[in-house]
Amino acid sequence: MTVYFIGAGPGDPELITVKGQRLIRSCPVIIYAGSLVPVAVLEGHGASQVVNSAELHLEQIIALMKSAHAQGQDVARVHSGDPSLYGAIGEQIRCLRELQIPFEIIPGVTATAACAALLETELTLPDIAQSVILTRYADTSPMPVGEALADLARHGTTMAIHLGIKNIGRIVEELLPHYGVDCPIAVVHRASWPDQDWVRGTLADIEAKVQAKGFRRTALIVVGRVLAADSFAESALYRAGHAHLYRP
Repeated sequence: MTVYFIGAGPGDPELITVKGQRLIRSCPVIIYAGSLVPVAVLEGHGASQVVNSAELHLEQIIALMKSAHAQGQDVARVHSGDPSLYGAIGEQIRCLRELQIPFEIIPGVTATAACAALLETELTLPDIAQSVILTRYADTSPMPVGEALADLARHGTTMAIHLGIKNIGRIVEELLPHYGVDCPIAVVHRASWPDQDWVRGTLADIEAKVQAKGFRRTALIVVGRVLAADSFAESALYRAGHAHLYRP
């Protein structure tokens, strides 16, 4: 018996791996994060038990896994996006290791990747940005030392900020000294869902645009010069005259 932590992707039922979909359709027990994973992702399943974990606390979730383990049943533990990012799987894994219950992690498409696709943007462009910082905004839960938004913003590279839409004004204030008032920024609401929506702007006007849209939750903030870069160097990989193993 194995517990499979499956990344369901950002919302679109087709943005899930073939392996993840196969396991959802074959596992007799499904525990899914119903507040973030659409029921359509579970389409075609033959599970005898399907549980929405949004209504449960950790001990209840682990109890379900223990019960399935005792009956020799595989569990599809379905999380949104990629479970390694803000999936709260670490605490579940710790419990499973203590109980000696086998588990496996199945990667998924991240919200950041879905937003980049929607915005028709490459997040890493030569001479513009070669790093992407995925972070969240410290609201009720503090950030570790050195990971405050202002600390990360000093790099000036592409940044994707989770769980921050309610604090868009404060986020703009912390980004301004490092990115500049004209830096492009986008806010994407429920990327890849049927009701997805987004707004583009600069640090000068994005707060007003977000308020006009009425975004309050389930939105990702993407900031960086790559969002409006027209002039940048071509990559060496496809440059004529650049030799490598496959193109001497």
